[in-house]
Amino acid sequence: MLQRLSISNYALIDNLEISFDKGLNILTGETGAGKSIILGALSLILGARAESRYFFNQQKKCVIEGSFKIEGFHLKSFFEDNDLDYETETVLRREISADGKSRAFVNDTPVNLTTLKALGEKLIDIHSQHATLEINDPDFQLLVVDSVAKHDGLLNDYRTKFKAYKRSISKLQQLIDESDKAKADLDYYQFQFDELEKANLAADEQEALEQELYTLNNAEEIKRNLAGANYLMNEGETSAILQLREAGHQLSTLEKFNSEITELHQRLNSAIIELKDIAVEIETIEQRTHTNEPRAEEINTRLSLVYTLQKKHRVNTNSELLQIQDDLSEKIQQAVFGDEAIEKLQKQLDTDKKELEHLAAELSANRSKVIPTIEKEILSTLAEMGMANSNLQIEKAPKPPKGELQQSANLFADTKGHNSPLGGLGDSGADVIRFLFSANKGHSLAEMSKVASGGELSRLMLSIKSLVAQNTALPTIIFDEIDTGVSGEVANKVGQIMEHLAGNLQVITITHLPQIASKGQSHYFVYKDDEGAITNTRIKQLNEQERVLEIAKMLSGDKPGESALQNARELLKA
Repeated sequence: MLQRLSISNYALIDNLEISFDKGLNILTGETGAGKSIILGALSLILGARAESRYFFNQQKKCVIEGSFKIEGFHLKSFFEDNDLDYETETVLRREISADGKSRAFVNDTPVNLTTLKALGEKLIDIHSQHATLEINDPDFQLLVVDSVAKHDGLLNDYRTKFKAYKRSISKLQQLIDESDKAKADLDYYQFQFDELEKANLAADEQEALEQELYTLNNAEEIKRNLAGANYLMNEGETSAILQLREAGHQLSTLEKFNSEITELHQRLNSAIIELKDIAVEIETIEQRTHTNEPRAEEINTRLSLVYTLQKKHRVNTNSELLQIQDDLSEKIQQAVFGDEAIEKLQKQLDTDKKELEHLAAELSANRSKVIPTIEKEILSTLAEMGMANSNLQIEKAPKPPKGELQQSANLFADTKGHNSPLGGLGDSGADVIRFLFSANKGHSLAEMSKVASGGELSRLMLSIKSLVAQNTALPTIIFDEIDTGVSGEVANKVGQIMEHLAGNLQVITITHLPQIASKGQSHYFVYKDDEGAITNTRIKQLNEQERVLEIAKMLSGDKPGESALQNARELLKA
């Protein structure tokens, strides 16, 4: 439940803090005092869009923080799935800067608005007088039936498998498209593959061939210079090795005079041995270096083929050509054997669809069982609120194939014979739910928005919400002036319904009716403070005497007489 709400710098609110009680919490005040502003601020920590133009002070950031007691509402898995710290007293905070940038936190951990909204939907249901539009939403109507059926485990299992089934359908379509394209391009792919395969490419051959060709094209110069180097080192009368040998002889005659000369002589001998080896290798390379025009022509032909293939496929290396060859092979395999993969996946889809249809049938059976109970409970509650002549019928029909679900006269027509891969399966099974309603005796049933006034819709929605709240673990429900269009004893009955509802969960309601205001366990008065330079919205929790005065004012105006005060006391006692 919502324990505390703190609002800073929002609309007419500079700073405001409210501590709510469990049970039925009443908010009253003059029109325009700021009751709906408080709900607007609350919606921000539930993921609503923020606009900085609604700031109290455009130079400061807006901060909204709500503290929720969530123990017992089975939310641990949500926190684990979103990598959040689970606390039995969880704090949601939203900060919006003057430039419109927004940050959201759950227990001081930054989260995106999607996560914040998903958590908010599990904590609070805000229902305003304008929210009666959702009463005609097929998804909402299905949610009502499912909440009473209490088959969350079965429904979650179905949804998980349905998502996987849709992914498989997408994969099948992708395989079919790829197979069709591969078959259409098979001859082209085969020609390109054969060309590359015939070339018998090696990943590192290009660099080796280019180096060999460079050597062949410069063979004469290489041979001439190697021969010259060998002559200077080993063959001439004044060759380097002969002169170094003479230098060694000179050093050997001096070894007896200085031991350091012995070491130098040894080092010189080592150098001569190394030079001899170098000379031998130079001579070897020189002897095997020769011009070879046939080999050069062969290399030129091979490189020409490599360059042509690289240019054709717009690449720069043989490794890239080999990758293209592998890709072409895969496409050819897809064209030749793609039907096998398609057939295998199609068989798996048939199996999965049968399993989904079985689960959908279980869901449908559960819904059929509870529909009479739902009709009875809602009509009973409506009768308590002065609508005893109401009639409600909940229709359940097979879901049409995807793309055919339209709001039309034949919505519930027979849909057999379609060929859609999803068939009549949807995110929540194979059913479409439709609520048909009549508020008056002898009138035909129709969609609720067409046959009910604003006040009747409000009472109908309250009846539905009451039923849903009894069957779900929603911590808090907020009613924003849904008592519009009711008065007198009907208003008293509406208040009793809210009071009964508050026995199962926290209820916060904004009202202008004294009959409803008197039912609350806690009563908060919202008002404008005009004493300063800027009007500010304030709120205070009323004590017993203040409640009597406030309800008396709601009964008779700003200056209630003794009769109005007595009536207020009687309402509170009742």
